[in-house]
Amino acid sequence: MEEKIVRDEALVKKAEEMIEKQEFGERRLSGIPYQITFLLAIAFSCFQLYTAFFGVLTSTLQRSIHLTFAIILCFLFYPFSKKSKRKSIHFLDFALAVVAGASVIYVTLFYEDLVKRIGDPTSLDLAVGVTAILLVLEASRRAVGWPLVIITGLFVIYGLFGPYFPGILAHRGYSFRRIVDHLYLTSEGIFGIPLWVSSTFVYAFVLFGAIFERTGAGEFLMKLAMSLVGHTRGGPAKVSVVASAFMGTISGSGVANTATIGTLTIPLMKKVGFKPELAGGIDTAAGGNGQLMPPVMGAAAFVMAEFLGIPYLDVCVAAALPAVIDQLALLGAVHLLATKYGFKGVPRAQLPKFFPTLASGLHFLVPIFVLLYALVIQRLTPLTAAAITIGVAAIIFFIRAIMISAGLIQPPTEAERPMHTPSLEPLKDSSRKMIDAMFNAGRSMAAIGVTCACAGMVVGMVSLTGAGLNMTNILVELSFGNVYLAMVLTMVACLILGMGVPTTPNYVIMATIMAPALIAMKPDTPLIAAHLFVFYFGILADGTPPVCLAAYAAAGIADADPFKTGIESFKLDMRTFLLPYMFITAPQMLLIGLDPGIMGILEASWIFITSSIGMYALAAGMQGFFIDDDTWFERIILLAVAFCLVKPGIYSDLIGLAGFAMIYYLQKRRVGVRVAVAA
Repeated sequence: MEEKIVRDEALVKKAEEMIEKQEFGERRLSGIPYQITFLLAIAFSCFQLYTAFFGVLTSTLQRSIHLTFAIILCFLFYPFSKKSKRKSIHFLDFALAVVAGASVIYVTLFYEDLVKRIGDPTSLDLAVGVTAILLVLEASRRAVGWPLVIITGLFVIYGLFGPYFPGILAHRGYSFRRIVDHLYLTSEGIFGIPLWVSSTFVYAFVLFGAIFERTGAGEFLMKLAMSLVGHTRGGPAKVSVVASAFMGTISGSGVANTATIGTLTIPLMKKVGFKPELAGGIDTAAGGNGQLMPPVMGAAAFVMAEFLGIPYLDVCVAAALPAVIDQLALLGAVHLLATKYGFKGVPRAQLPKFFPTLASGLHFLVPIFVLLYALVIQRLTPLTAAAITIGVAAIIFFIRAIMISAGLIQPPTEAERPMHTPSLEPLKDSSRKMIDAMFNAGRSMAAIGVTCACAGMVVGMVSLTGAGLNMTNILVELSFGNVYLAMVLTMVACLILGMGVPTTPNYVIMATIMAPALIAMKPDTPLIAAHLFVFYFGILADGTPPVCLAAYAAAGIADADPFKTGIESFKLDMRTFLLPYMFITAPQMLLIGLDPGIMGILEASWIFITSSIGMYALAAGMQGFFIDDDTWFERIILLAVAFCLVKPGIYSDLIGLAGFAMIYYLQKRRVGVRVAVAA
């Protein structure tokens, strides 16, 4: 008889607290402070929904109003320090929220006057601008910590004291007045492209994700993954990978993926034999991988499309093949670990059945198909596609609630079915969940909005000072003109920066100062290849010790050491490190330069097959196990095979396949001899 898989309530609560702390701020408000923040967050979502459905405002006004809501909520949800009160809001925080909001909405209130005096700000403009800059920095510090603030501050200092820097770092320098004007009163600073993307595409997709999660879709995707791979070797670990890939199509948060999926998969992994640190590491790697999956890919992908001036669909198409290959490689790595240590899966009798599970949640898949149809077939803008998808999801959600209320269909949970009678309660519950989704979207966008504004200041200082050109010169000197060494240095910079900076600001900074340097060193590099290079390593930084927030979340669920959990995650992530290098050296991996006809499809299919085998060989070399324990010589061969197969090219593919077949034969024969001797 099929048994129901139940999450541990304590773990669910623990995971929810972790997600809330990371995504929404550390305060747990009640009473009047909660009501104030609740109304503000709902108003924030209503504004974004209005502009999504009826058209965005003038770009500066859209960004200003968006940041006004975000910065006010940031000061209300994020305390000054860890010692600050968590259940109430200090008067000073209320005051800062009001001043911060006023300094940002000033641009909207006096928009026409500011346009008339572009380049000639008044003393009041400058005073308000300085206030806005300082409070954006403080809000960012509260939301994501010091690293992003320090980096932004260093760029501002660089702008002020340019003539005093040595050698190629020196520039003419700019006055305090010019810098404030540039950062506050143009679209090159606070109100730059990152904030534009945050105020349009990102909010729409975050709200869609929040609605999707509140409808119970996450639970459905989890059960679907369990029914697919839960019974295989190391099944719970593979469920973590598959479920995170599913969730990654609607959620751009590695921490949320890790904590949500981990509440079920980590205890099951431990039950079938995985050590706590390894279970947490697998869940961390899987959660981060989810951010690579189109069509959502986190906020950074939307910023990328704006930076490059290309349709968002083009970003999704270029990223699709590497994302799928990487997911399969992680599945392969997990399979090798399970085989090496003899970990079993969950008995089929304890798992949900695939087709009944799929049938029970088909309505959850409709909005995703609508999103893909709008983006791929109709080629609508991401904002329009997201708005339509939100509308479809809400309509389906309420129609289902009305049908349950009328007794036409059964409630979704077994516990409710025996006592269910037709009533308005399901409809009321659905309305509450929809409002909760709007509230959660407003809370999560507070941090995203202010960090995008902060990252925009870095972009503004780079454009003002020409730091990008200087960085190109520095990279050329440090790498001695070698593009491979330049890629290694860029990778290290992304990983170090990403240890303390969220993925989107990390991408914005690296795309501004490092991606142009890579392109300058290899002029035939497609723009999107260089940008995906820094994007991938920005995401990999999330799981890189010592600062790896997703690993801390997984370790908390697994009752494991966070640093060791991060190490296990990093070891699994190392298989991904090879892919971004291929973006630069072999852009065919991104489906660039392929024949548009049948030959192009065949070439893409061949790249997919050989690269997947290559990534599996890389995982085998990294784990030290293929069919049997690898010898040191076999590990070297497997790593070489991986490089040959992942890099598109007929000769390298043939060499790689020959090496792969040789290792397979050697290990298969060795295992056969051992079995024969034992018999």
